[in-house]
Amino acid sequence: MTKASEIRIPANRITVKRHADASIAVVGNPNSGKSTLFNRLTGLRQRIGNYPGVTVERHTGTLKLGDKLTELVDLPGTHSLSAHSTEEQIVVDAILGRLQGSDAPDGILAVLDATNLYQGLFLLQQLVDLQLPMVVALTMTDAAEKSGIDIDIDMLSEALGGVRLYRVVATTGAGLGKLRTAITELPDSPPPQRISVWSELTDVAKRLRRLSDDKLNLTECERLLVDGMTDRNATVTAGLNDGFVAELRTMREQLFGDDPPIATEARIRYSWVQETLAKAQRSTPPFQSWRTQVTGFLNRPVPGTVGLFLVMAVVFQAVFAWATPVMNGIDFATGALGAVVSASLGDGAFSSLIADGIIAGVGSVIVFLPQILILFLFIILLEDSGYLARAAYLMDRAMRSVGLSGQSIIPMISSFACAVPGIMATRVIPNRRDRIATILAAPFMTCSARLPVYALLIAAFVPSQRIGFMNLQGLVLFGLYMFGIVMGILTALLIRKTALRGPKPPFALMLPEFRRPNLQTVLIQLLGRVKVFLNRAGTVIFTVAVVVWALAYYPRSDLIGSEVVQQRQAAAYTLSGAELAAQYENIDHLASAAQLEQSWLGRAGHFVEPVFAPLGWDWRVSAAVIAGFPAREVVIAVLGTVYAVGDEADEDTLSGRLKASTWADGRPVFTLPMVIGLLIFYACCLQCAATLAVIRRETNSWGWPVFAWVYMTTIGYVGALLAFQIGSA
Repeated sequence: MTKASEIRIPANRITVKRHADASIAVVGNPNSGKSTLFNRLTGLRQRIGNYPGVTVERHTGTLKLGDKLTELVDLPGTHSLSAHSTEEQIVVDAILGRLQGSDAPDGILAVLDATNLYQGLFLLQQLVDLQLPMVVALTMTDAAEKSGIDIDIDMLSEALGGVRLYRVVATTGAGLGKLRTAITELPDSPPPQRISVWSELTDVAKRLRRLSDDKLNLTECERLLVDGMTDRNATVTAGLNDGFVAELRTMREQLFGDDPPIATEARIRYSWVQETLAKAQRSTPPFQSWRTQVTGFLNRPVPGTVGLFLVMAVVFQAVFAWATPVMNGIDFATGALGAVVSASLGDGAFSSLIADGIIAGVGSVIVFLPQILILFLFIILLEDSGYLARAAYLMDRAMRSVGLSGQSIIPMISSFACAVPGIMATRVIPNRRDRIATILAAPFMTCSARLPVYALLIAAFVPSQRIGFMNLQGLVLFGLYMFGIVMGILTALLIRKTALRGPKPPFALMLPEFRRPNLQTVLIQLLGRVKVFLNRAGTVIFTVAVVVWALAYYPRSDLIGSEVVQQRQAAAYTLSGAELAAQYENIDHLASAAQLEQSWLGRAGHFVEPVFAPLGWDWRVSAAVIAGFPAREVVIAVLGTVYAVGDEADEDTLSGRLKASTWADGRPVFTLPMVIGLLIFYACCLQCAATLAVIRRETNSWGWPVFAWVYMTTIGYVGALLAFQIGSA
């Protein structure tokens, strides 16, 4: 018997020492209950990392039974071993021991959905041919019984080469005791016998293996024959003699002729699946419960689409309504903590660093956490219940008209709360071109960080008048939302027609049955995603907030400080009580504005003012925009400071200052054309360091975030320029 640990691994592949007795790969179709089973078996003893060189997450956990520790690796869902996406390629590479930094697994835990054996058995027969020790978890057996599906376990095991099958219900834990024991004993178990499904392919693969001087195993040769010389397979065959590739082409032509190899494999393997199911599965007409009838109704195009929009409306209402009180509480707490620190430490750089830099920086991260939690909670619930797959199916036709697929709709909708989780949600898109196009479109969606800027400018400069039954200010806000959607869609269409042009793969999707989400799975996934957000996006925002503080604080002017002392002394001679306190506050505000004007941030505003002058901006607006590039949410505070109002001022006071702002010749700075241009700029420009960091993370490249920043900033600048120049003319 050849154990998995004895599978050939080239010398240039780095391996690491395991911290468990054995490593088992968990493999199955998407929506087969694989992740739920993995969470049941490992509980909180699991880790989230990334595979080397890619953004696909690596979920590993430990199954402890007695004195044995077994590492379980939850591989991404796949329909077959013919990889069409990065995640599917990860599955193949992990099983064959091609991944840098990890060995081949000692065995396979295959997850088979009892309600969808037709699709699952296609993958299972390929796994049997790997000749690795394997055990099968037959999930959702309770749902299969309710649907009238009766499965002959013994006959199915015989058809699969003697592999052991265990009935389990992952949501309740039924049947997991025997499965745990089988997994622990798996490395010492013999592999199942190969299934004679496609003898011609096996015979040719054996010849091909001999040509490689046995450097490739039989499964690798079979995948080479079916998939051809893909980029990944070219890496696998590197180092073989030049005649190997030529002989491979000849063998493929003899084996398949003019027929598509993948289609030929599907026809042969599904023929075996049908014959096997005819013997091992018996179905009786299930009772048509009200749930079954509702499911059938929602699968129709019109009711399903209406239901999707209603569900999304509830999600948005929850994201904004439920999160607002908690966000206000966090904002109040960080503000109060900053005030206490300032009062305790007094004036000075250290006090300002702690209060305005670190505390404010941490607060600017945590304040988004309630929205992230609620949004991810709904996405996980929709995914675990099977509804997310239906949403992708329903929106596929509409999204394909702009070069995307139905799987892009959820990430784009998620970006209305925050682009960071929206971009992270693109991991569900298997096609790399669609995924990157969706990532570039997501920042155009109107996130919550834009709303304070929109609300301030609209309330100050758009008349509050009615047009029919609609309010003009509401129409402008709605128009900005629609403008962001249109720009995102046009960007996706443009990028798919140019830099990311290429054939679109078929959109294959298995619609799972509606099921009740598992609470443990939901909580574990929610905790993992929150950790990812805080660790990766949060650190960037924190760092940027401290940098912005330093630019706005230094250098300090001693002259301004001495003038403040003189003005406060003069005020004390003539005023007292509330009037004196108000005058002190006004003096401090004016001093803050003066200090900011001569700070590095203020000097930068004066330096770039000629660049933004064609847009109608003065140095104050330019400084606020520069400060807002790392994070939009600091813009209002910067505007408040530069206009001598201070961070504590309310919007009405700031609105009045903006209206009264003038150029040196007395002309108003904030004219209607200038404000419209500023709104267009904020609708298009990518002013969020966290978003750039996540784009870098998800694309595994600095090229795409740099392109996104330059592209969106250019569009914002040109839009603001046209609005101001045409409006002023």
